[in-house]
Amino acid sequence: MTPLVEVKNLSFEYPQGIILNQIDFTVGPGEIFCLLGPNGCGKTTLIDCVLGWLKPCAGQVLINGTPLLNMPAKKVARNMAYVPQVHEKTFPYLVKDIVLMGRASFIGPFRTPSPEDEAIAERSLAMVGIARLKDRPYTQLSGGECQLVMVARALAQNAPLIIMDEPTAHLDYRHELIIMETIAELTKQNGLSVLMATHIPNHCFYFENQGIATRAALIKEQRIIAMGKPSEVLTEHNLNELYSIHTRILDYPMDDGGNLKQVLPISTVKP
Repeated sequence: MTPLVEVKNLSFEYPQGIILNQIDFTVGPGEIFCLLGPNGCGKTTLIDCVLGWLKPCAGQVLINGTPLLNMPAKKVARNMAYVPQVHEKTFPYLVKDIVLMGRASFIGPFRTPSPEDEAIAERSLAMVGIARLKDRPYTQLSGGECQLVMVARALAQNAPLIIMDEPTAHLDYRHELIIMETIAELTKQNGLSVLMATHIPNHCFYFENQGIATRAALIKEQRIIAMGKPSEVLTEHNLNELYSIHTRILDYPMDDGGNLKQVLPISTVKP
């Protein structure tokens, strides 16, 4: 089966030096792929390369087997959607209009949304549980509600892959969990794939604990130093190497017979 995304031998260089060197990974249908690493390791740069916003100095990105650089913007938009870490609330558009923007690649210039486009937007809002907000100005929403609107906008694109850059950044504890539950539910019920950068190793365990096909890639010093299932690569040794911290991996038996894995941070490693 052809991967939705294949990153092959990708390297990227800023004027001050190489930040990514020979990166390789794939994202398959119905999979959540998490990028982990310290600040400045290149997670966002890698996402920007996958989106086609930055051009690698070596290697390539393939979307369904086609080189990304050979794809028109409309086709890219129909294959992957993007949920940013932060979205500026500049104008008081209604929530339903923000979500309708996800239909841009289908509507085309100088056309108005069709009844089908509007129905897809409303269905997308319902899928993330915020249909009640459709007529609210976007500028009046909380951070968690805004992030759910961004997810709904991505769903309205009808793309098989959603790319997320730290989707729970700046959210309170409840809204972080709501976003995580929403991602898990959309993956399980709708077969979506997710490529997600995160600072929180427990996000990877959360998805794996939900029975979702999940992989994590640990990025440090320009390269992927470990990649695989969270239960295989999120070890105390690897987290020490990645973040210079001491941790414990807890494995808690659940009432349903499963096991709940979590990372417990203990202390930083003193230089």
